[in-house]
Amino acid sequence: MVNLEWYRTFKSVYKNSNFSLAAKELFISQPAVSQQISMLEAHVGYKLFNRKSKGVEPTEYAKLLNNLIIEALDRLENVETGFRAKAVNANRLISVGISKHLFSSIASSLLSKFDYIDFSFHENEILFDLVNTKKLNFAIVTKKYDTFDTIQKKLGEIKQIIVGSTNIDASEVKSKIKGKEFTEVEHWLNKQVWYNHDSGIPHVKLFWLHVFNKKRPSMVSNFIIPSEYEMLEALSKNKGVSVVWNCNAASFIKDKKLQVLWNSNQMPSTEVFLLSGKNDTLAVAFQEIEMELKKILQ
Repeated sequence: MVNLEWYRTFKSVYKNSNFSLAAKELFISQPAVSQQISMLEAHVGYKLFNRKSKGVEPTEYAKLLNNLIIEALDRLENVETGFRAKAVNANRLISVGISKHLFSSIASSLLSKFDYIDFSFHENEILFDLVNTKKLNFAIVTKKYDTFDTIQKKLGEIKQIIVGSTNIDASEVKSKIKGKEFTEVEHWLNKQVWYNHDSGIPHVKLFWLHVFNKKRPSMVSNFIIPSEYEMLEALSKNKGVSVVWNCNAASFIKDKKLQVLWNSNQMPSTEVFLLSGKNDTLAVAFQEIEMELKKILQ
């Protein structure tokens, strides 16, 4: 059975004459574009594109197929856009983007405030592009964007801290921190079992840069769990340490499942913003999201 997404992908590749540009436009990977085109070619029984040194060139059958489907596909996309616009007004359907690492501690609070939310997980740059191209209503980002077509309000600040499981005796390291014996503190940290959400250890690198003035931490990650909140769940049930957002660790610390090892004054806070396109129909929802998230972040 034919998949509508195959035709969407075909339309983008045909228009851009390039798989990479189509992938960027559709916010999917280039291998996904190639796979969908291959599946469509298998379905119709003809080759649709010939590869060139820079991009692709449509075959004669692709030109015919484009002529046959483009009008119907445009009508269908217009219906879909119109439906979503009506749903925003009738049922308060909104789309919200956020980093998957911040969803549980920040965006999940919106579930009780709206009837329908379509969440997307991406990082800052992609979230901005999605809002700027009106493919997302709102985004929660940790970077300031100044553009004519978007509005942005500061929600509060978050910060990276070092936490550890409660079965760690932290008296020694806390004494070293208090005495500003940072060489000894780093030595103690390097000997611990480390949990991270990314093999590139971005949080650790940033913490080491600001606190130890080092670009290359010598600690070694023992466990990589690609969601910070799920990583904290695992850490709370085992033994180890991690650098995490304070908002993610807050509930674990409150419930005495984790302990704060170091909240360094040298570590700067990061601002959190609510981003939206300029649209009067979304103004009320923007205010409601802003008020709800400020309760958490301020």
